Amino acid sequence: MLATLLALAAGSLGAEIVVVRDDAGTEHRLSAPPQRIVSMLPSLTEMVWEAGAGARLVGVDRYSDWPPQLAGLPRLGGLDDAQIEAIAALAPDLVLASVSSRAMERLQALGFRVVRLRSETHEDVRRTLELVGRLLGQPDAGPRAWVRVQREIEAAAARVPASLRGASVYFEIGGGPYAAGTSSFVGQTLARLGLVNVVPPELGPFPKLNPEFVVRASPQVVMGAQRDLEKLAQRPGWGGIAAVRQGWLCGFDSPHYEMLIRPGPRLGEAASRLADCLQRLPRPQAGSR
Repeated sequence: MLATLLALAAGSLGAEIVVVRDDAGTEHRLSAPPQRIVSMLPSLTEMVWEAGAGARLVGVDRYSDWPPQLAGLPRLGGLDDAQIEAIAALAPDLVLASVSSRAMERLQALGFRVVRLRSETHEDVRRTLELVGRLLGQPDAGPRAWVRVQREIEAAAARVPASLRGASVYFEIGGGPYAAGTSSFVGQTLARLGLVNVVPPELGPFPKLNPEFVVRASPQVVMGAQRDLEKLAQRPGWGGIAAVRQGWLCGFDSPHYEMLIRPGPRLGEAASRLADCLQRLPRPQAGSR
């Protein structure tokens, strides 16, 4: 018995303390990997799964829908209406959330560990993958996932038709008037594919645009949700946009569109879907470029 106790004590003393600082500026010190995880953002949910810790999830936000194995987990609201009492009842030892979710302050006040993160750029995604992996006791998972993502983006870029390299593009968010700017993770993926974003970096990652801005820019390619792109020509002045005139529209069904706008471990797969659409576009007409 004494030998067993000494061995346990030695193991405890040798346990590594993981220290991370989240994007809200809070330092977290963990003596052991969390076993009951609540994720309140789809991209973070996917990162937990990527790290091999999906079985430790006890609840997720209403929008987390990948992978399908999550279907049976409790749904705990969204960014602005998180169900604090329901989350507390699950007794999580880690809550992952967006830095912009004010509701998380209530959970912190109740004594729960809330790690708040931001992922607007590729670098943010790389860093967050690494941080989540460390939190979960899987320090190699993040770097490994990022290497795979980079390989997949490179493969997607190699499939983009030469005739589309340098084409101007507008990626619509949520049916407008928001767009994915040059500095966003979506914009950075588009740049890797050889496209030129009509939304300049100084407007920020996901700016709200005046529709006239898009009409004046007349992008050669427009991307977004299929349900929204089907109605583009009905918008005032949009029928004259180059992409609408020649049918260079990349519309995605809901599951694929949601994947495209999530800054998570499926960034490479998202790039592949974008390349698929670019390959299917009609050949350019004479004088259209």
